Amino acid sequence: MASDRGLDLVEVAPNANPPVCRIMDFSKFLYERSKKEREARKAQKVIEVKEIQLQLKTSEYHAGFKINNARKWLNDGMKVKVRIQFHGREIDYRDIARDQMDKVVEKLQDVGIVESPPKMDGRAMIMVLAPASMAKELAKEKEQAREAREVREPRERRDRNPQ
Repeated sequence: MASDRGLDLVEVAPNANPPVCRIMDFSKFLYERSKKEREARKAQKVIEVKEIQLQLKTSEYHAGFKINNARKWLNDGMKVKVRIQFHGREIDYRDIARDQMDKVVEKLQDVGIVESPPKMDGRAMIMVLAPASMAKELAKEKEQAREAREVREPRERRDRNPQ
């Protein structure tokens, strides 16, 4: 039947019993599928992550330039990673670094929100800020993760085993 119509016989589900086949123009099918993939790629929004690096000794004046850059990037829809690098014995002063991170968040609270709070990564403290326009999306993702966790582990069992 396929050859009479000038089309191809394509096996759609080989593991089914009996196997399922379809009569179609396979080259046209491949073309349309690649066209849909290209359209999907165009519609995708790629979020770039920029980074500002600070040290414990970075003055307010110099940090201001970096915060202004972060503000510009957040307004453009990019995420910003804030890194405070510790050198030598500075690692004992994590509380000062956390205060510095809090100041950055305070200065950028009108354009950005904290996606991941400050945490240590080797000899650096890292925090990620996301544009304020993404706040609803982040809240939705967190809610879905919490619901998935509750499905896996009921609330009463979690309450008995505090971690």
